[in-house]
Amino acid sequence: MKISSKGRYGITIMTYLAKHYKEDRYISLKEISENEDISFKYLEKLMISLNKDDYLDVKKGNNGGYKLKSDPKNYKIGDILRKLEGFGLTECDEKNCEKKDDCSTYPIYKELNNELIKMMDNKTLDNYIEV
Repeated sequence: MKISSKGRYGITIMTYLAKHYKEDRYISLKEISENEDISFKYLEKLMISLNKDDYLDVKKGNNGGYKLKSDPKNYKIGDILRKLEGFGLTECDEKNCEKKDDCSTYPIYKELNNELIKMMDNKTLDNYIEV
């Protein structure tokens, strides 16, 4: 599995917001862009995707920005990656694979995908921030 820049930067943004969660302040895109070396325009696009499922509290205007709506322990790494790009080792899955019954490698990839998903769903943002 190769995580795209969308997934990597999405995790970076969410981790940055998680590190500042206890400060209870809105963090500007400019601050994230400067501290994480991510293009401002790319950040704008990613924030739209990240906020589709109500992950973020958004404040517009002066002193506006973003913060997590919930404690970092409530955000699974797997959920964030699925939101941004889906995930798995192969393009096929149980629902979309027409050849799964005849494919000799399907059980291998199914097991690997399941283990990857389980691992990512057992990790939250809280696991990756220094307290």
